Amino acid sequence: MECPQCHEEIVGKACPDCGVEIPLESRFCMFCGTLITKGEEEEAPEPDELDLEERILCSDGTCTGIIVDGQCTECGMEPGKSPDSA
Repeated sequence: MECPQCHEEIVGKACPDCGVEIPLESRFCMFCGTLITKGEEEEAPEPDELDLEERILCSDGTCTGIIVDGQCTECGMEPGKSPDSA
């Protein structure tokens, strides 16, 4: 699959639900929204398990995820890193 910004080749895989090619490290399918799990990896906590007052937002200014167990629940970035250094 090709990056829409720089047009370089991105390693991809098929979404297990809809079959559309998505980036290899994706946590969600960008077409159907299916959560992509990696083996025994735990899913993000349910909203009722989260303490909304104590949550840590992702440091990528465009991401809507929160930091859980040292990684963003949406993009996988570690806290305190900028998108340029990821």
